[in-house]
Amino acid sequence: MQFRKVLFWLHLLGGCVAGAIILLMSLTGVLLTYERQIVAALERGPYRAPAPAATPRLPVDQILDTVRQKYGELPPGATLTLRSDPSEPVEIRLGRDRAIYANPYSGKVEGESAGGTARNFFQKVTAWHRWLGAEGAGRTTARAITGACNLCFLILIVTGAYLWMPRRWSWQAVRSILYFRTGVAGKARDFNWHNVFGIWALIPLFIVLLTALPMSYSWANDLVYRITGTTPPPPVRRGDGPPPGGRPSEARSERPSAPAIGTGYDRMWSRAASQVPNWNSITARIAVSGREPMTFTIDAGTGGEPQKRSTLLLNPATAGVVKFETFADSNRGRRLRIWSRFAHTGEYYGVIGQTVAGAASAAGVMLVWTGVSLALRRFAAWNARRKKSRVPDEEPVPAGVADEA
Repeated sequence: MQFRKVLFWLHLLGGCVAGAIILLMSLTGVLLTYERQIVAALERGPYRAPAPAATPRLPVDQILDTVRQKYGELPPGATLTLRSDPSEPVEIRLGRDRAIYANPYSGKVEGESAGGTARNFFQKVTAWHRWLGAEGAGRTTARAITGACNLCFLILIVTGAYLWMPRRWSWQAVRSILYFRTGVAGKARDFNWHNVFGIWALIPLFIVLLTALPMSYSWANDLVYRITGTTPPPPVRRGDGPPPGGRPSEARSERPSAPAIGTGYDRMWSRAASQVPNWNSITARIAVSGREPMTFTIDAGTGGEPQKRSTLLLNPATAGVVKFETFADSNRGRRLRIWSRFAHTGEYYGVIGQTVAGAASAAGVMLVWTGVSLALRRFAAWNARRKKSRVPDEEPVPAGVADEA
């Protein structure tokens, strides 16, 4: 009983201290749940169109020529993405915030997404989620705060799981904390909701919080590799890109950098498509030179499922395979690290995983709200008792008068 009491007060104190930051991270986590799908709908949605009957796709070289006639020579680093969905446009991305969309059957440039309103919104939400929207040197401090509060939330979930267990096991006791009760208000309602949201979100919240640790702490990132018997990659210096097999925490995707692609793309495109018959999208860089092997990123998933992504290097002269790598080809430490990155958002398990992770974040909001409410009610009751104990007693009645009465 004494241990439970100490644990309760530590749980209460931790929730009160970190509650505001946990609430912010939970709210922004909810907003980021379907980021990938929302950005795709807003940017590519206006340019989607049903495929004409019995009309094949145009050669990619011809589409690129049409784009060059309108925009001139495309800048180095521009990428080309084709999707298996026949209604999807050809996407030529000129940078993070600008893309050109062309009809794959007519070659007509349908329009472009400039400014990236949706992307900018989610970038700001992500900045608040990761480092409280701080800029410059303040970002390091803010990131340390969010990391500590995430760790605190993880501890709260673990201690809460113990505190939620009934002191005496019975169906009535379990039912009172497992299901929502009707006809209750105030403290009883907050207590019931705190338990219900906590119990049902326990496992997904635990995974979301645990997989956030490698993105906050280098020791946690290294531990991911060490527990699999893999040597951790060297730390990334500021301004450097992630090393091969390195830390993916800052990247929105795990796509490798791709060499340029030149003319004669269609032959290599056919080779890339035949390498993974169930592909959903294939991305490569647009040509600067054709001397190096050409790299294709082939995705058979939703874009956030790294286990369904592969990399293909082709010889530009023969379209022969130079190298083909899948998720399974990475070492165990790398696979676990990538899993932790995309399990944090639920994307590793597709739309269902995203939904579960988003629901867990929403449960986090409710846990903070009900937990703080319970703490304030407890403080108000304590304060009322303290004030009552300070009220002076009535003037004592003389003994003789009391006897006569």
